[in-house]
Amino acid sequence: MPHANAPLSETGRLRLAKVVVDDDWPLERAAERFNVSVTTARRWASRYRALGKAGMVDRSSRPKSCPHQLPRRTERRIVGLRVSRRWGPARIAYRLGLNVSTVHRVLTRYGCPPLRWTDPATGVRLRTSRRERRSYEMAEAGDLVHVDIKKLGLIPPGGGHRFVGRRAGRANSGTRGRGYAFIHNAVDDRTRLAYCEILTNERKETAAGFWERARAWFADAGIEVRAVMTDNGSCYKSKLWTQTLGEAKHVRTRPYRPQTNGKVERLNRTMIEEWAYARPYRSESERVAEFATWLHTYNHHRGHTSLKGASPADLVPNLAGQNT
Repeated sequence: MPHANAPLSETGRLRLAKVVVDDDWPLERAAERFNVSVTTARRWASRYRALGKAGMVDRSSRPKSCPHQLPRRTERRIVGLRVSRRWGPARIAYRLGLNVSTVHRVLTRYGCPPLRWTDPATGVRLRTSRRERRSYEMAEAGDLVHVDIKKLGLIPPGGGHRFVGRRAGRANSGTRGRGYAFIHNAVDDRTRLAYCEILTNERKETAAGFWERARAWFADAGIEVRAVMTDNGSCYKSKLWTQTLGEAKHVRTRPYRPQTNGKVERLNRTMIEEWAYARPYRSESERVAEFATWLHTYNHHRGHTSLKGASPADLVPNLAGQNT
């Protein structure tokens, strides 16, 4: 890919080379015409003579050889000492007469973990880096359902500040605002199948009623909920919520760790990006009217990266008949 400030694209290089090779222009004249140096004009003309049009593409800047690269035999000795004797980079470097940073780069390139991450007796890896960790996933649908509440500011008639500007948005909403909508969400851990309702508050009675309807909806799809994960909100700590769960196990997230409930947090983010603020709405009723369509698309048609491009409906056979 050419540099942003490069005077020649691949097409420009070809034109330059053709006027030199095919039209017999002097290099100085061609360089002046295309606003490049004589050296540049000579290079592209030479490549055109040798390779034709194919020579106008960028080549890799990687050198053909690296005289300072360690021999493969030395790299194998480094890894061998690490595995057999459990030596660190410094001790291996002293033994082989190498630089410590060089040994460290070799160990990293071959995927050797830090010694403190392995068992001293067996050498078995006991710990992984953050990049290597994978989020947990339940084996069966219904093993765990994530529940959460997303609070959104209501859109005033005429539009909110996100799309009409702060001054117009403030004028539309009045000085005290218009309140909030509370979206109660339940998403299955295994299939990412989601049930959501837009309600007026987050009181315990409202949360309990939502879960009764959500449980019935999952049951219609053939999913028996065995555990429910929530945060430590007051509505989820109430006796009414515990009674509503029935035999389902209640799992609470760690305080101040929303990542524990990451599946539903990701649903909230997708909801914000693809529905709530995806386009300008002129009123809250207009946005609410779009919610059912978006949720249907999320469950039946939207490919999920966590499901390798499949939709929740692809993993829930009893939901396929509802796909329209």
